[in-house]
Amino acid sequence: MIDIKLVRKEPEKVKELLSRRDPALASKIDELLVIDEERRKLIKEVEELKSKRNALSKEIGKLFRQGNQDSALKLKEEVESISDRIVSLEKELAEAEKNFEELLLSIPNLPHPSVPVGEDETHNVVVRYWGEKKEVKNPIPHWDLGKHLDILDFERAVKLAGSRFVIYKNWGAKLERALINFMLDLHTEEHNYEEIIPPFLVNTKTMTGTGQLPKFAEDLYKIENEDLWLIPTAEVPLTNIHAGEILEEKELPKYYTAYTPCFRREAGSHGRDVRGIMRLHQFNKVELVKIVTPETSYEELEKLVREAEKVLQLLGLHYRVVELCTGDLGFSSAKTYDLEVWIPSQGRYREVSSCSNCEDFQARRAKIRFRDKNRKVRYVHTLNGSGLAIGRTVIAILEQYQREDGSVVVPEAIRDYLKKDVLEPAE
Repeated sequence: MIDIKLVRKEPEKVKELLSRRDPALASKIDELLVIDEERRKLIKEVEELKSKRNALSKEIGKLFRQGNQDSALKLKEEVESISDRIVSLEKELAEAEKNFEELLLSIPNLPHPSVPVGEDETHNVVVRYWGEKKEVKNPIPHWDLGKHLDILDFERAVKLAGSRFVIYKNWGAKLERALINFMLDLHTEEHNYEEIIPPFLVNTKTMTGTGQLPKFAEDLYKIENEDLWLIPTAEVPLTNIHAGEILEEKELPKYYTAYTPCFRREAGSHGRDVRGIMRLHQFNKVELVKIVTPETSYEELEKLVREAEKVLQLLGLHYRVVELCTGDLGFSSAKTYDLEVWIPSQGRYREVSSCSNCEDFQARRAKIRFRDKNRKVRYVHTLNGSGLAIGRTVIAILEQYQREDGSVVVPEAIRDYLKKDVLEPAE
């Protein structure tokens, strides 16, 4: 969440930054300040009344000891009246606190001043390209290649679970597993990440810590009658590993990576990418999370992008790096780079990784802090990125490495994992 102290101190600056995301957000700051002022007045009044009640209670005891019973009973009536007033004010305060927290949790992160201003993805800025577009004559879309190679089964997946699910089979299942192992080995052995197998179900507090709740509840899968949600990304459990903790500066940075299935209802994507495996309710991903000091977080962001890029480079996949504009930023992000891989059948680039610096936004929600060298307790900065989304990497491999006879060359980097050089059509 954003820093309420900053909102109080520099409201116009906060409103200006949020307006770069969406002009309508400025009014939320005005509303937040009104509620904040109300709750602070209530807190002050309650504290003053409690202090007065304590002082009168001591006076009552003194009067009783002195035998001045009439005065003591009179003061006792006043104390009872004050207690009733406190009860009433505390109810008002509880409501004000609830409204304050709900509003504060609904406000997105402030964009970093360097983020390009724009309304939507059309205003994103291409930073660089890598590799050359492979010449693919009459490219076959990955869903047809998947059937042709007998590695993707959509019809039986619908029978099992409905639309937007897939069954990986034969060399498709092996390819998925090979990519997972390849990415985890790269990030743990070369990029110094600690591998984690986290819970795939987390509680409401954990979802709130990284910003999925309350705003994106309709995009998530909730377990009925339990305080458990299926994770939409490993970012959620990995970032929250240190929730509520105070780390020592010498423990930072912390790098975590995990393979997990991810579950998303995709409630807001009706009619988009309905064919193939571009946008599924369940998909696999290798995630990267960093917990770092504020002074190093933007250096770590650039490093995070390079680490995700390394996967694509080793696989020999043509891609570009794009800096997201303010209107396309994720809720918790202050700055984001997307890695977009070339999809020949679509004639366009599609996101395969999103690398973000959330600064202290998630750390405030999850209460992740550190004690610096001056012994001051401060909030950490958190970063996350896909390293990579497995299904979309499969799409890129199938489409960029396809040959005219319908076979697909296996990228050299994963041949030792897959034990196969070419995926050929089923007999």
